[in-house]
Amino acid sequence: MTSRQQPLHSGFDAASTASDVLVGLDLRGKTAIVTGGHSGLGLETTRALAQAGAHVVVGARSVAAAREATRDIAGVEIAALELADAASVAAFAARFVDARRHVHIVINSAGIMACPETRVGDGREAQLAVNHLGHYALVNRLLPALAHGDGARVVAVSSLGHRLSPIRWDDIEFTRGYDKWLAYGQSKTANALFAVQLDVLGAPFGVRAYSLHPGKIATPLQRHLTREEMMAQGWIDEHGVPIDPTFKTPAQGAATQVWAATSPRLADLGGVYCEDCDVATVTRGNEESGVRPHAIDPEDAARLWAWSAAATGVDAFAVRR
Repeated sequence: MTSRQQPLHSGFDAASTASDVLVGLDLRGKTAIVTGGHSGLGLETTRALAQAGAHVVVGARSVAAAREATRDIAGVEIAALELADAASVAAFAARFVDARRHVHIVINSAGIMACPETRVGDGREAQLAVNHLGHYALVNRLLPALAHGDGARVVAVSSLGHRLSPIRWDDIEFTRGYDKWLAYGQSKTANALFAVQLDVLGAPFGVRAYSLHPGKIATPLQRHLTREEMMAQGWIDEHGVPIDPTFKTPAQGAATQVWAATSPRLADLGGVYCEDCDVATVTRGNEESGVRPHAIDPEDAARLWAWSAAATGVDAFAVRR
């Protein structure tokens, strides 16, 4: 896996936007699912894909809010999706599988960050449950629709935050004390590992998977952080004005997930972690770029898949292997 983590020199960079990476691509006839596609990076992703001709299905907790946010974008379908609710995930996927609809792109863009300790479902830690397990179950349930998608791609939105924590196998649910940043970091590592193993399992069915760091962007993802916390991170000043020169615009932040979902350069390469519209390098230091080895480790990826299957009761590949 490490040897595959080599930049492709895509021609794009940190300043590229979601629209930039789609120039020359015609997505008419393609169906894309974007979780959280009505807010933040998800909204910019929805807009860019729809403008390139794709039919975009936005999975949202609030259908009304999603309709309002996307009312000026043609070619968008809204469907209820609560990633922390197994029944909601199953119902969302069923609308495609039962109707034998083909799905060509899934972008797992919805998520939560650094929230207070919250337990969902049967007591699971919320960040892992929403950011990883909900998307894990969704993609597994969508497999019949993806396998007919003529080279379908699944994109897991991870983060540089993955470096905060590997998978905490000895206390994955934080039963011995909660740390909101470690929980977020673990969930972002889980996103990357999910893509690694999904690509291994999905490639024989024509399904490829990718993960990515979108960059630092001011979006509703920061809703659980105080102004003081964001000032301590060096993101804003005392007036709430962004001061970090490395921050991207939402259109720039959405670019890498759109690139991973559509770039012809990735046609024969999956399971990689991307950033700035290219495949990232592996890093073991404190650089604010690259992917740490623990987030692309194939053994941990397989182990996490098995744990997730047990946790959700869903594994679409179990009867196919």
